[in-house]
Amino acid sequence: MKTPLKRIIILSLAALAFAWAPSPAFAQRVTVKLGTVAPERSPWHNSVKRIAQRWEKASDGKVKLSIYAGGVAGDEEDMLRKIKIGQLHAATITGVGLAQVAKSTVALQIPMLMRSYEELDYVRSKLKESIEKDLEEAGFIVLNWGDAGWVHFFSKKAAQVPADFRDMKIMVGAKDATAEAAWKAAGFNPVPIAATDVMQGLQTGLVDAFAAPPIFALSSQWCGLAKHMVPVNWSPLNGATVISKRRWDKVPDELKPKLLEIAREEGEKSKQEIRELGDKAVRAMKERGLTVHELTDAERTQWEKAARDAYPAVRGKVIPAELFDRVRELAAEYRAKNQ
Repeated sequence: MKTPLKRIIILSLAALAFAWAPSPAFAQRVTVKLGTVAPERSPWHNSVKRIAQRWEKASDGKVKLSIYAGGVAGDEEDMLRKIKIGQLHAATITGVGLAQVAKSTVALQIPMLMRSYEELDYVRSKLKESIEKDLEEAGFIVLNWGDAGWVHFFSKKAAQVPADFRDMKIMVGAKDATAEAAWKAAGFNPVPIAATDVMQGLQTGLVDAFAAPPIFALSSQWCGLAKHMVPVNWSPLNGATVISKRRWDKVPDELKPKLLEIAREEGEKSKQEIRELGDKAVRAMKERGLTVHELTDAERTQWEKAARDAYPAVRGKVIPAELFDRVRELAAEYRAKNQ
């Protein structure tokens, strides 16, 4: 009697173990946790949501993208740290975060060196391969590139030219020593602060001004406290969606080309949407009380000089001199071809 009973128990346990064993499809499932400081329902958030939906469908549920938007995963430095320790796997970040991974990315946003989106696209297309290689060597795969628009200056009180802003405390990314040095070289008074703390900083007087694209100033609601804007195209704010190479390596090889194609399609779509929304964002902010201080040619020249004053703090220190010069050459090359 004991032997049959023992055998029944063993068989039952084996059956139970089999029932709970992961199926091949389940075992291959990869969850990618992605963070972004972009607010929910913003164009950047909508873009990664579309990627998530298309990835799940294209992979038949084998790859799931979970999104943590609005800074709930911390600022860009926090997210990059969490990716390194495996708490996150991917992030949609601006050039501020990218610069912490690979300094060559800063070459895409040198103040007042590129004058149009067309120039930016041309320069980025020429440098993309080498920059992506730098990011991969640092442990990240670029899923797509994008930008957030041209950085303009916003302030709590009326301001027009660089001298007006030099008396203000202007926000720069927390612990971004290179950016802080560049701002100081241009004669400004930078205050390092996390993007997630800017609203409180404006409320308490920790900062008086910030430089950001209009669409981000609107979606973050910072413009509600800084109701003055100077529409100078200081620099394009680049961005990218990146994933840790460790996590990307867990995605089945046969799925990678399709998932990458989807991410890049959505990146291009988002880039065009954001560029078109820039002017609309300014109009929306004006309806909410924003005052736009248009510039004369002479005033614009003052901004160009302020940018040039920062170049010695960037060339050869933040960006390798040869790369800095290459961007200058490419921008001039584009203008010569498209006069």
